[in-house]
Amino acid sequence: MVIGERLRELRESKNLSQGDIEKRTGCLRCYTSRVENGHTVPSIETLEKYARALEVPMYKLFLDGDGQPQKPKLPVIERAENLWGANGDERRELHAFARVLSRLNDQQRSLLMAMAQKMARQNCTK
Repeated sequence: MVIGERLRELRESKNLSQGDIEKRTGCLRCYTSRVENGHTVPSIETLEKYARALEVPMYKLFLDGDGQPQKPKLPVIERAENLWGANGDERRELHAFARVLSRLNDQQRSLLMAMAQKMARQNCTK
C-alpha cells in the first residue's frame, strides 16, 4: 500500500480533516493533500508527526489491518559458550581490547583498522 493512501485511510477512520491534521502536525493542509495523493513522499520525521497526530504507533502507517507486525525470524546463533570471547581468557582479552579501543580517537581507530586490514591481506596471500 502507498503511504499516502494509508495516511488518508487512518485520517478518515478517525473523522479528521486535513485541516485538523494541519493543526496537530504543523504541516500545511496542502502538503497533507500532496502526500495523500502520492505527489510527495514525507520524511521519517514527518511520518512521526502524522503518527502522533493520528494517535497511532508508527508501524500502523506501514501495515494494513489491525494486527501488529510479526517478529522477524532471526537465524539461530550457536550457544553463547561456543562463541569466541564468551568465556575464560578469551573473554578477558576481548574486554581489555574493547577498553583500549574506547580510548582511541577516530584518527587512531582508522589507522589501527587500516593496519589490521593490511595484515589480514598479507596473511591471505601467504
